[in-house]
Amino acid sequence: MTAPDTIAAIATAPGRSAIGIIRISGPQVAAIAAGVVGRPLTARRAVLAEFRDCDGAAIDRGLALFFPGPGSYTGEDIVELHGHGGSVVLRMLLERCVALGARLAQPGEFTRRAFLNGKLDLAQAESVIDLIDATTTQAARSAARSLGGVFSNEIQSLMSSLVELRALVEATLDFPEEEVDVVHGADVESRLKRVVQHLNAVLEAARQGSLLRDGVQVVLAGAPNVGKSSLLNCLAGQDVAIVTDIPGTTRDTIREAIDVGGVPMHIMDTAGLRDPQDRVEQLGVGRSWKAIEQADATLLVVDATRSETAADVEILKRLPPAQRRIRVMNKIDLIPRAPALERQADETRVWLSAKTGEGVNLLRDALLEGAGWQETSENLFLARARHVEALRRARLHLTNAGWELGRSEIFAEELRLAHEALGAIVGEYTPDDLLGEIFSRFCIGK
Repeated sequence: MTAPDTIAAIATAPGRSAIGIIRISGPQVAAIAAGVVGRPLTARRAVLAEFRDCDGAAIDRGLALFFPGPGSYTGEDIVELHGHGGSVVLRMLLERCVALGARLAQPGEFTRRAFLNGKLDLAQAESVIDLIDATTTQAARSAARSLGGVFSNEIQSLMSSLVELRALVEATLDFPEEEVDVVHGADVESRLKRVVQHLNAVLEAARQGSLLRDGVQVVLAGAPNVGKSSLLNCLAGQDVAIVTDIPGTTRDTIREAIDVGGVPMHIMDTAGLRDPQDRVEQLGVGRSWKAIEQADATLLVVDATRSETAADVEILKRLPPAQRRIRVMNKIDLIPRAPALERQADETRVWLSAKTGEGVNLLRDALLEGAGWQETSENLFLARARHVEALRRARLHLTNAGWELGRSEIFAEELRLAHEALGAIVGEYTPDDLLGEIFSRFCIGK
């Protein structure tokens, strides 16, 4: 699909910079470029030129590059104008392109055209913004592998296996009177098992990739003065929260993003959980409980120098039962006691000192373990929640198919539904409203 109009946008970030880029894509690119630089451009050759307005006055001086379709990012003719990175000069240059026949691009429209023109599948298109938004080195590398097609190749391989199995099964339904090579039940079952095993491996890798993309929401909870703010500062490696011995110092939630073993962790310090002493603290405690309910994991920080208090017991009772829970036994420098990581049936305990940093590495290990993170190979790809959900849906249909081996019509239908779920990942079966939602989150010039 080729869009009938020509789009233009500033492709570099807003603000003052050494270089700014205007990107133009569509059928009128050559005419617009000639109007700006005053002469035709040679494909894939950088040309130093004056960028001029409608009166011939110079707007800027820079490089012009022409990438003819279909061998371009969008699959259409593209021109990039590389000038100086001032907001005013870039706006003037963009207005000149619009005056020559382009229109302003919508968020993500360049990448959407790349998808519609077959330059990228949907999973690769999503990895573009994931690469831009990556907050850790591991996430960036995994997004780059997804953009390179590692994830898409796994999905296409699964779909190919399903196509082969569907073709054999449906042939027996369409031509029962013909001498078709009928796949015996045992062979069907073994083929199905191989597909499920492959899908499970991809699903686990996708779940790991989803952790890299979305990170883990972690809340520091506990009674006042147990060291939550000190622990946040220790994990962050800087003083992001005020620490005093006055109960109720933290009145509102404080958020900090940290990198733990390559996995983004979004740590939130909260107000101490107790009966509020005033209206402001009451609001803070209310926000604390709301944050706990929405978190992926809770670090229940307690003072290791004292016995478990009634307040600690009450907090434990109110924690969401299905939530991952780590009890942090803080202030071991005052006992003293050696750092330790203890795994129990209902929770993990970490003995540490937020003041000295002893045992904090054990807490990092516990956080990764609680999130389900595993040491993975360099072939890990980035994935989204919708990818994981689609893979789970495909697995459900394959499981249903395994129960219907004796009823070929239902068996074939479950295979079709599994195939459709996988196709949604790469964009073969994707409604327009989902495409709009995905690409609306992109940068304007991407």
